[in-house]
Amino acid sequence: NWPSSPPSAGADMTRLTPDPIDPAAVTDAVRSPHCGAVVLFLGTVRDRTGDQLTAFLDYDAYPPMAEKKLAEIEAEVRRRWPADRVALVHRVGRLGVGEVSVAVAVSCPHRADAFAAAAWAMDTIKEVVPVWKKENAPDGSGGWVEGRP
Repeated sequence: NWPSSPPSAGADMTRLTPDPIDPAAVTDAVRSPHCGAVVLFLGTVRDRTGDQLTAFLDYDAYPPMAEKKLAEIEAEVRRRWPADRVALVHRVGRLGVGEVSVAVAVSCPHRADAFAAAAWAMDTIKEVVPVWKKENAPDGSGGWVEGRP
């Protein structure tokens, strides 16, 4: 059950989506007059992993658990850092090279906290959120990836 439209600017975004992730909308969602720092991290589909070429990736998830874990990560960011607004958006479906697969954005009064919170959130997403990635090579080979950052 995917949202029909993105949240308005200023609203937190913590969700899975089959739709392209708009970096400007994610940034706008976390901007705050109370904060002098906004950090945005974008994970994008690269054209190779090691020596293996990548044509596209398939992302799959268990939405109820993935969204619950994203909400837990958001809450922990707020507990650990003075974050005013947080966005954690992960894409599912087929993504081509260069497309954004995940966005993490955090606003805090100061940059050190914003950087630390965003880095921790991204690392934790990779560790605990049930989203799976299948790498697909141009020759049709490929497979599901496990435990690779």
